[in-house]
Amino acid sequence: MSEINVRLPDGNTLVVSHGSTVLQVAERIGPGLAKAALAGRINGQVVDLRRPLYEDTAIEIVTAKSEDGGDVIRHSAEHVMADAVKRLFPNAQVDAGRADHSEKFQYDFLVAEPFTPEDLERIEKEMQAIIAEDKPFTREVVARDDAKARFQSMGEELKLSRIDDIPEDAEITLFGHGAFTDLCRGPHVRSTKQIGAIKLTEASGTYFRGDESSHKLQRIYGTAFSNKKEMKSHLARIEEAKKRDHRRVGVALDLYHMDAVSPGSPFYLPKGMVIYNGLIDFVRSLYPLHGYQEVMTPQLCRAELFKTSGHYDMFYDDMYFMTGEDEDEEIGVKATNCPGHCHVFATRLRSYRELPLRMAEFSRLHRNERSGTLNGLARVRSFAQDDAHIFCEPEQVGSEVQSFFDMMAEIYKALGLEGVTIAVSTRPEEFLGEVSDWDVAEKMLVDCVEDAGFDCSIKEGEAVFYGPKVEADFLDVLGRKWTLGTIQIDMAMPGRFGLEYVGRDGEKHQPAMLHRAVLGSIERFMAIYIEHTGGDFPFWLSPVQVAILPISHAQHARATEIRQTLIAAGLRAEVDERSETLGFKIRETEINKIPLSLVIGEKEVEAGTVTPRLRKSKKETFEPRGLDELVGELVASTNARQMGPLS
Repeated sequence: MSEINVRLPDGNTLVVSHGSTVLQVAERIGPGLAKAALAGRINGQVVDLRRPLYEDTAIEIVTAKSEDGGDVIRHSAEHVMADAVKRLFPNAQVDAGRADHSEKFQYDFLVAEPFTPEDLERIEKEMQAIIAEDKPFTREVVARDDAKARFQSMGEELKLSRIDDIPEDAEITLFGHGAFTDLCRGPHVRSTKQIGAIKLTEASGTYFRGDESSHKLQRIYGTAFSNKKEMKSHLARIEEAKKRDHRRVGVALDLYHMDAVSPGSPFYLPKGMVIYNGLIDFVRSLYPLHGYQEVMTPQLCRAELFKTSGHYDMFYDDMYFMTGEDEDEEIGVKATNCPGHCHVFATRLRSYRELPLRMAEFSRLHRNERSGTLNGLARVRSFAQDDAHIFCEPEQVGSEVQSFFDMMAEIYKALGLEGVTIAVSTRPEEFLGEVSDWDVAEKMLVDCVEDAGFDCSIKEGEAVFYGPKVEADFLDVLGRKWTLGTIQIDMAMPGRFGLEYVGRDGEKHQPAMLHRAVLGSIERFMAIYIEHTGGDFPFWLSPVQVAILPISHAQHARATEIRQTLIAAGLRAEVDERSETLGFKIRETEINKIPLSLVIGEKEVEAGTVTPRLRKSKKETFEPRGLDELVGELVASTNARQMGPLS
């Protein structure tokens, strides 16, 4: 074949020579596009500009304005950083970069001494010089032995181990610019000058392959954009993120405490428990409406249960196991609820009349997360999930996915979460079940998402080992994407547990099984939500809903009476009895993110009223109001789970 057809986004088709590169296609479209080109997108996958084309295909040219353009720029800046380090520290060994370049880049280096802030300044300056050289990136396909010989000659011993990770049948590619070359799949920009703005942010220690017994490496983080304006905006978001960091805000608001006495396991303080229980109680309140039944399964189970579920083989290192009373007995601490729910289903033969059977559970789970990955509430060893498993007839899967979307919408609305997008994660490299069954399940989920009225994107290879998954992602106020709700078809456990029900035809059938969570891990959700809100929680979820502020000691008794009335109505209120000015007390409510203050002065005591003051409102103060009227409105707002206390 001497020519191939290339379909463009506008519907037109170009006829190009067999083996033409993505960049040559861009040049055929127009010189302006070729100059702006950073990469190409084929079948949803971003590919390098130097990638040759050997068959008919659809193609889109990626530029700095494209969704993936920034990722390509940061990946290329990553290589420029490694080049700069090698120029300044010739004996440094270069390990691996980062897979996700959505916000930043990184490289790990084996060096004699840790990098200092002064070193980062020197490296960044050298990067600027390399970018100004405007060196083109090159792509080279090499044989495995040639790659090893080349890196051996360069003294890059760590790289030899990385080459061994590449599957035998996979293509090995090297990317270079100037004198620097590294093992890489790409894609990269056309030349270094397309990297418009860079910033190195920090350095830290790590271990080769995460193994604490191996080489101690130094990791440098940075970010890059097509221009300085985008960089400035990004750095401003980083500063805002630091202010909203849940580890900082959580401590400031007395929500929880983390301690080395129990790494990765939060100590919830009273105010934190208000939020924790509030989230669980909210989800629990919806269970009867959506047909869920709560169960509770044991924390400790014999290893046989996890061998049956597949977790023993696929998840062993992430679980805690101990020896039982009998030395041959192995006991596991549950890391997920699904094995226990399958066991409950299997305790007796079920009928189709019982289906869908929806089991929910909030009990604590434990996973052996590595110490280096622990991160406040975002990554913990002890946690709970708003976890449920649905056993249903195969033809009921679609309606269950729709019910999941309905429940998700109700919960997210009450929490003020907007702009949710939906994706389907597909089969990973290691999985349980048959490929054909996965293909059917993946298509079923995509159809369910589209039938529900959502655009469905695909996350290739990102499902967990037992089934494809629908994921609900939302952008927080800083523009960061988080996955919250998920619903997943299980391709393995119903068969592994021998689950059966008597169908409408009187015969035994295997049920479909769905894993479902709307918030996911409560701990992780709290971390995300604290940062999204900055600690400004909805009125119904605020740890302290009302601060009562007596102007002087003379109003303390009345303030205490008001608090008792609010508490009796089920509201959370505190009295600030300190001998401070009213202005000081108001500032304290601001710092502590209390949504509503009630100012009590001599006038209010005499009239039997209160003067509300809203923390977040253009109308900061209201006219004095009767207490009973106000309490009724606050209770109604709480029960309706409204964002604010007053209309």
